[in-house]
Order: sequence, then C-alpha cells, then structure tokens
Amino acid sequence: MVIGLGRSGIGAANLLHSEGHQVIVLESCKGPQYASNAENLKRKGIKVELGKPLELASFNPWLEQLDLVIISPGIPWHHNTLQELRKSGITVKGEMGFAWEKLKNFPWIGITGTNGKTTVTHMLNHVLAANQIQAPMGGNMGNSATELAQKLRDSKEKPDWLIMELSSYQLEAAREISPHIGIWTNLTPDHLERHGTIDTYSSIKRKLLDNSEIPIYNADDKYLSQQRPLLKKGIWVSTKSNYLSKHPSDFWINERGMVVEDVEEIFHSSELLIPGNHNLQNLLLVTAAARKVGLSARSISNSLRSFRGVPHRLEKLGNLQGISIFNDSKATNFESARIGLIAVESPAIILAGGQAKKGDASQWIDEINKRACGVVLFGESKKHLRDLISLSGFSDELHCCQDLDEAVKIGLTIGLDKGARSLLLTPACASFDQYKDYEERGNHFRKLISSLLSN
Repeated sequence: MVIGLGRSGIGAANLLHSEGHQVIVLESCKGPQYASNAENLKRKGIKVELGKPLELASFNPWLEQLDLVIISPGIPWHHNTLQELRKSGITVKGEMGFAWEKLKNFPWIGITGTNGKTTVTHMLNHVLAANQIQAPMGGNMGNSATELAQKLRDSKEKPDWLIMELSSYQLEAAREISPHIGIWTNLTPDHLERHGTIDTYSSIKRKLLDNSEIPIYNADDKYLSQQRPLLKKGIWVSTKSNYLSKHPSDFWINERGMVVEDVEEIFHSSELLIPGNHNLQNLLLVTAAARKVGLSARSISNSLRSFRGVPHRLEKLGNLQGISIFNDSKATNFESARIGLIAVESPAIILAGGQAKKGDASQWIDEINKRACGVVLFGESKKHLRDLISLSGFSDELHCCQDLDEAVKIGLTIGLDKGARSLLLTPACASFDQYKDYEERGNHFRKLISSLLSN
C-alpha cells in the first residue's frame, strides 16, 4: 500500500507495480487533480481509494494480505496509525528510503538544509553536466526518487552520480541513506509544526551528514558553525576572507574575491553571475563537491559562467520602467525571504503572504525596515503579517489585498511612485492557501509580469 497520491506516491506505486506487486494507493483528499491521477494509475491496474483518512479502519479490508506500506513525505513518520501498523508487524517505509534500496549502488550526492538546497542541486547538476558527467537530479524537486529509480532501471545508460535534494520530511523516514558526498547548506527554524523543536529538526538532517563519506558544511551558517565540534569531520566552506585565521577551512573567498582551496587561489567568485552572498555560499558548496567528484578548478569556473539560477528562486523576470522584477516564490519561510531581499537592489517593493509557518519573523522585518519602500500582503496570512510589520514601526506603504493579481497592480503603482529599484515576490509563507505548490504560485506571478512586459 502507498499512502499519498502526490508525485512521490505515484512514483512509488508505479515502481512497485512494474516489479509485479499488487498495489493499492490510499489518499485522504478528493478533487479533480486527485481523480485524474487516480484514473491514470487505475488504467495500469493499480487500485486507488480516494477520500480515505489515515486511520486503521482504512486499512482493514487488506490487513491480512498487507506486506509493505510506503508513505509519501507529507505523512509524519510517527503518525499514530503508522505506529499501530508497525505493532501489527507490518513494514512501513518512506518513499525516499524505498528508492534508496533501489539506487544505493550508484554514488549519491545528498543535499539538505533549510534554504539553498534547490539552488545547490541545480548548480551542481549544471557544473557536472557541462563537463560530460552524467548526474541526474531528483528527490525533493523534479523527479521523485522512485520515478528516477524506475527510469534508471529501464535505461541502458547508467549515470556516474545521482544528485538528490533531501528535505527533512523525506529524511525523517529514510535515516539509512548514506551518500558518498553529503552537503548541509544551513539550518534555521522551519517545519516546527511537524518536528516540534529545532533540535529534532536538526538531528534529522545531521543523520545524513553522519552517514556521508565526505560531509560538506557551510561555515557561514550560525547554527552549523556553533555545532561544529559535534559534527562529523568534513569539509567547511566560508565566504569570509578572515575565516581561515579563526578556523581551518577547505574552501573560502579571500579579500580579492578569489575562491581559495586550502591556500591556493583557484578562480574568481565573479564567475557566478547570479546575485547575493548566499549564492557565493552555494558556489563554494558546489565547488567543494565538484572537486571531490574529480573536476579541475578551470572546468568548474568555466561551467559556472553559464549558470543562470533556478526558476522561482530570485529569478529575474525583466525590467519595468526602471524596476527589476524578481520571482522568489520558493522563499517559503522568513529566513529565505530575508536572504532574497538582501540580494536585490533597494529600495524594494515586497509582495508577501500565503499560508503562515511557525518561525521568528524579526530579522526579516528588520530588513524590510532597512530596504523596502512598500509591502503588499495577500492570502491567508495577510492580516497576521500586517500586524507584525506594523508593530515594528514600518512607516512606508503597507497594504493588504486578496490575491497575487491585485498585489502586483498595487505593488507596481507604489514602486513607480516611490522610485523603487526592485519588485520582489518573496512570500515568506507556504503556498497551499491558494496554490498547489510554490511553483504554481511562481508561474502565476511570471505570467502576470510577462503580460505587462509584452504591453
């Protein structure tokens, strides 16, 4: 049985079915998209039950014949129903752990962290592909891990490496994953509504690095730097030119902007054309991994020049009457939104809102007060965010509206009036109040801006 009819659940169901297993998929939701996904699976002979809550009664008709339950990442590993299934002797696996069983004969590069992991995944994939190294990426973005497992099983060509983006939801149910190279981008409070405490959240990610043959860490991250004595020995990177004097660091950027490996300058950091100090951190993490894969410094620097970033992550959409427009829909928490705001030219207009997450908004709001000349809030959390920003003493334009269409109109009007240099969709919230995911939200924003650019 597979629990969940999203991308991971569909991938797991297809892989199991292709191996000759009898497969049943349970999904608690209903609706047109779920019905469409269900029909696609049913045509292959996979049974799908919609509107089935995650409770023991939903399993009763099949308990006697049930060998294995695979859960999608959205299902908490310690859910009461899963605990009851385990007590009954039924094996429960996460989709990512099931995929690991099928793919562990390939060398993995596992990438985790609160923010930045998608950019690091794409950047590393770009660098390796530009140097004729086959390293497909998947996991928390693109192909699910089980989709990738089925594709590779049926393909004559075998990859040199696998690059897997790994979220805490996936790692929580897949603690056995042991990549050759593990990368930890950073850690800030996120998903605490599921994991409870930052220590629990951290321990889930830390396990991946403990299991890695070569761990790579971002020394510029405050939490990781503080935890350094407790972490498995590995490679550390830093954008700070004085870092080497305080701690040994394998990759860093000196005062001349040169990337340094140990004590040797290998190329200039300006080879990377996308903005933001956080992207220099990403550059160093990618460089460290690419060097361990076996690439020369020149090969890495040459391939970085053609990297243009990731859709929905500080994606520049164009320029409207002197205002640069950025799609940062993937900024789904306060820290990620803060980093995006720092990276663009100020003064800026911010479009934010959606489904609120737990977390400390204070540093994000501090940057708003420093860099923004207007904030337009939309979606479920608009009034909550308005109250937080108002309490900070923000004195510029602050508006609430219903949706992104209205937010774009108001934001551009304010931006032109205030002489803004940037307009940034940086939600600081999840998208699920109005969209399927952050990609759908970003695509909507891109469409709105595209229509304005073409007029």
